[in-house]
Amino acid sequence: MSEQQGGPEEPQVVVNDRRRIDPETGEVRDAVEEVPAPAGTHAPSTPESAVGEPEIDPAAALKAQLDERTADLQRLQAEYANYRKRVERDREAVVASAKAQVVTDLLSVLDDVERAAAHGDLTGAFKAVAEKLTSSLQKTGLEPFGHEGEPFDPSVHEAVQHNTSAEVSGPTVTGVLRRGYRFGDRVVRAALVAVTDADPDAVAGTPAAAG
Repeated sequence: MSEQQGGPEEPQVVVNDRRRIDPETGEVRDAVEEVPAPAGTHAPSTPESAVGEPEIDPAAALKAQLDERTADLQRLQAEYANYRKRVERDREAVVASAKAQVVTDLLSVLDDVERAAAHGDLTGAFKAVAEKLTSSLQKTGLEPFGHEGEPFDPSVHEAVQHNTSAEVSGPTVTGVLRRGYRFGDRVVRAALVAVTDADPDAVAGTPAAAG
Protein backbone atom coordinates (compact mmCIF):
# COMPACT_ATOMS: atom_id res chain seq x y z
CA MET A 1 0.00 0.00 0.00
CA SER A 2 1.41 3.40 -1.06
CA GLU A 3 2.11 6.17 1.45
CA GLN A 4 -0.87 8.34 2.19
CA GLN A 5 -0.76 11.53 0.15
CA GLY A 6 -0.81 14.91 1.94
CA GLY A 7 0.84 13.68 5.16
CA PRO A 8 3.24 15.89 7.10
CA GLU A 9 6.67 16.20 5.60
CA GLU A 10 9.63 14.98 7.57
CA PRO A 11 11.87 17.89 8.77
CA GLN A 12 15.09 18.15 6.83
CA VAL A 13 18.22 17.61 8.84
CA VAL A 14 20.96 20.10 8.00
CA VAL A 15 24.53 19.20 8.96
CA ASN A 16 27.12 21.97 8.97
CA ASP A 17 30.76 20.89 8.55
CA ARG A 18 32.69 23.54 10.49
CA ARG A 19 36.11 21.91 10.11
CA ARG A 20 38.77 24.39 8.92
CA ILE A 21 40.70 21.68 6.97
CA ASP A 22 38.95 19.92 4.12
CA PRO A 23 39.44 16.20 4.85
CA GLU A 24 39.42 15.34 1.15
CA THR A 25 41.84 17.99 -0.22
CA GLY A 26 43.75 18.92 2.93
CA GLU A 27 43.36 22.60 2.11
CA VAL A 28 42.30 25.32 4.51
CA ARG A 29 38.74 26.28 3.93
CA ASP A 30 37.45 29.84 3.76
CA ALA A 31 35.29 31.17 6.60
CA VAL A 32 32.34 28.92 7.07
CA GLU A 33 29.19 30.58 5.87
CA GLU A 34 26.33 30.59 8.24
CA VAL A 35 23.54 28.45 6.99
CA PRO A 36 20.18 30.10 7.47
CA ALA A 37 17.95 28.44 9.95
CA PRO A 38 15.29 26.20 8.51
CA ALA A 39 11.95 27.72 7.74
CA GLY A 40 9.60 27.85 10.66
CA THR A 41 12.26 28.58 13.25
CA HIS A 42 12.57 31.95 14.96
CA ALA A 43 15.55 33.83 16.32
CA PRO A 44 15.44 34.40 20.04
CA SER A 45 13.53 37.61 20.74
CA THR A 46 14.80 40.41 22.94
CA PRO A 47 12.75 40.69 26.14
CA GLU A 48 10.12 43.40 25.70
CA SER A 49 10.94 44.96 29.07
CA ALA A 50 14.50 45.68 27.91
CA VAL A 51 13.40 47.60 24.82
CA GLY A 52 12.92 51.39 25.01
CA GLU A 53 13.67 51.77 28.75
CA PRO A 54 16.34 54.42 29.40
CA GLU A 55 19.06 53.50 31.79
CA ILE A 56 18.85 55.29 35.19
CA ASP A 57 22.02 56.96 36.37
CA PRO A 58 22.38 56.08 40.08
CA ALA A 59 24.40 59.26 40.74
CA ALA A 60 21.73 61.47 39.13
CA ALA A 61 18.97 59.73 41.08
CA LEU A 62 20.89 60.20 44.33
CA LYS A 63 21.48 63.90 43.57
CA ALA A 64 17.78 64.45 42.81
CA GLN A 65 16.85 62.82 46.11
CA LEU A 66 19.44 64.89 47.97
CA ASP A 67 18.15 68.13 46.37
CA GLU A 68 14.60 67.24 47.40
CA ARG A 69 15.61 66.56 51.00
CA THR A 70 17.65 69.78 51.10
CA ALA A 71 14.64 71.79 49.87
CA ASP A 72 12.46 70.16 52.54
CA LEU A 73 15.02 71.01 55.24
CA GLN A 74 15.28 74.63 54.10
CA ARG A 75 11.50 74.97 54.12
CA LEU A 76 11.29 73.57 57.64
CA GLN A 77 14.04 75.92 58.82
CA ALA A 78 12.19 78.92 57.34
CA GLU A 79 8.93 77.84 58.97
CA TYR A 80 10.66 77.41 62.33
CA ALA A 81 12.32 80.83 62.06
CA ASN A 82 8.95 82.44 61.30
CA TYR A 83 7.39 80.56 64.21
CA ARG A 84 10.06 81.84 66.61
CA LYS A 85 9.57 85.42 65.39
CA ARG A 86 5.82 85.13 65.83
CA VAL A 87 6.20 83.71 69.33
CA GLU A 88 8.64 86.48 70.25
CA ARG A 89 6.26 89.17 68.94
CA ASP A 90 3.39 87.64 70.88
CA ARG A 91 5.51 87.46 74.02
CA GLU A 92 6.54 91.10 73.71
CA ALA A 93 2.94 92.13 73.11
CA VAL A 94 1.81 90.28 76.25
CA VAL A 95 4.56 91.87 78.34
CA ALA A 96 3.80 95.35 76.98
CA SER A 97 0.09 94.88 77.64
CA ALA A 98 0.75 93.76 81.22
CA LYS A 99 3.03 96.74 81.86
CA ALA A 100 0.49 99.12 80.36
CA GLN A 101 -2.21 97.72 82.62
CA VAL A 102 -0.06 98.22 85.72
CA VAL A 103 0.81 101.76 84.67
CA THR A 104 -2.85 102.54 83.95
CA ASP A 105 -3.78 101.46 87.47
CA LEU A 106 -1.24 103.96 88.86
CA LEU A 107 -2.47 106.97 86.85
CA SER A 108 -4.95 107.94 89.55
CA VAL A 109 -2.02 108.09 92.00
CA LEU A 110 -0.18 110.44 89.64
CA ASP A 111 -3.32 112.59 89.41
CA ASP A 112 -3.36 112.91 93.21
CA VAL A 113 0.33 113.85 93.16
CA GLU A 114 -0.30 116.59 90.60
CA ARG A 115 -3.24 118.00 92.54
CA ALA A 116 -1.20 118.02 95.73
CA ALA A 117 1.63 119.81 93.94
CA ALA A 118 -0.81 122.38 92.52
CA HIS A 119 -2.14 123.14 96.01
CA GLY A 120 1.31 123.27 97.62
CA ASP A 121 0.73 120.11 99.64
CA LEU A 122 3.58 118.14 98.08
CA THR A 123 6.23 118.51 100.79
CA GLY A 124 8.56 116.48 102.95
CA ALA A 125 8.68 112.70 102.69
CA PHE A 126 5.54 112.64 100.56
CA LYS A 127 7.27 114.79 97.96
CA ALA A 128 10.30 112.48 97.84
CA VAL A 129 8.12 109.40 97.37
CA ALA A 130 6.02 111.12 94.69
CA GLU A 131 9.08 112.20 92.74
CA LYS A 132 10.57 108.71 92.94
CA LEU A 133 7.33 107.14 91.70
CA THR A 134 7.05 109.57 88.80
CA SER A 135 10.67 109.01 87.81
CA SER A 136 10.33 105.21 87.92
CA LEU A 137 7.21 105.23 85.75
CA GLN A 138 8.84 107.50 83.19
CA LYS A 139 11.80 105.11 82.98
CA THR A 140 9.44 102.27 82.07
CA GLY A 141 8.21 104.30 79.08
CA LEU A 142 5.36 106.34 80.52
CA GLU A 143 5.17 109.78 78.92
CA PRO A 144 2.74 112.56 79.91
CA PHE A 145 1.19 114.83 77.32
CA GLY A 146 -1.40 117.56 77.25
CA HIS A 147 -0.06 121.10 77.55
CA GLU A 148 -1.57 124.49 76.90
CA GLY A 149 -0.73 125.80 73.44
CA GLU A 150 -0.66 122.37 71.75
CA PRO A 151 -2.70 121.97 68.56
CA PHE A 152 -5.85 120.01 69.33
CA ASP A 153 -5.55 116.36 68.24
CA PRO A 154 -8.74 114.31 68.66
CA SER A 155 -6.72 111.07 68.67
CA VAL A 156 -5.05 112.01 71.98
CA HIS A 157 -7.15 114.89 73.33
CA GLU A 158 -10.71 114.72 74.64
CA ALA A 159 -12.33 118.14 74.43
CA VAL A 160 -14.67 118.93 77.34
CA GLN A 161 -14.85 122.71 76.81
CA HIS A 162 -15.03 124.82 73.65
CA ASN A 163 -14.31 128.53 73.21
CA THR A 164 -13.56 130.84 70.32
CA SER A 165 -10.90 133.51 70.06
CA ALA A 166 -9.37 135.77 67.48
CA GLU A 167 -5.96 135.00 68.93
CA VAL A 168 -5.79 131.46 67.52
CA SER A 169 -5.81 130.37 63.90
CA GLY A 170 -7.05 126.84 64.55
CA PRO A 171 -8.24 124.51 67.31
CA THR A 172 -5.77 124.91 70.18
CA VAL A 173 -5.52 123.43 73.66
CA THR A 174 -5.99 126.34 76.07
CA GLY A 175 -6.62 124.40 79.26
CA VAL A 176 -5.73 120.97 80.65
CA LEU A 177 -8.19 119.44 83.10
CA ARG A 178 -6.45 116.06 83.26
CA ARG A 179 -3.13 115.10 81.76
CA GLY A 180 -2.93 112.28 79.23
CA TYR A 181 -0.31 109.53 79.08
CA ARG A 182 1.41 107.37 76.50
CA PHE A 183 3.14 104.09 77.22
CA GLY A 184 5.50 103.39 74.36
CA ASP A 185 3.47 103.95 71.21
CA ARG A 186 0.16 103.28 72.99
CA VAL A 187 -2.12 105.99 74.37
CA VAL A 188 -3.20 104.66 77.75
CA ARG A 189 -5.30 107.71 78.58
CA ALA A 190 -6.45 110.69 76.55
CA ALA A 191 -5.98 114.18 77.97
CA LEU A 192 -9.07 116.10 79.04
CA VAL A 193 -8.68 119.60 77.61
CA ALA A 194 -10.38 122.87 76.88
CA VAL A 195 -10.21 123.79 73.20
CA THR A 196 -10.33 127.24 71.68
CA ASP A 197 -11.29 127.58 68.03
CA ALA A 198 -10.63 130.52 65.76
CA ASP A 199 -13.37 133.16 65.90
CA PRO A 200 -15.24 132.84 62.58
CA ASP A 201 -16.15 136.55 62.58
CA ALA A 202 -12.52 137.52 63.07
CA VAL A 203 -11.43 135.16 60.30
CA ALA A 204 -14.06 136.54 57.93
CA GLY A 205 -12.84 140.08 58.59
CA THR A 206 -9.21 139.44 57.68
CA PRO A 207 -7.87 140.91 54.41
CA ALA A 208 -7.24 137.43 53.04
CA ALA A 209 -10.85 136.42 53.60
CA ALA A 210 -12.15 139.68 52.19
CA GLY A 211 -10.08 139.24 49.01
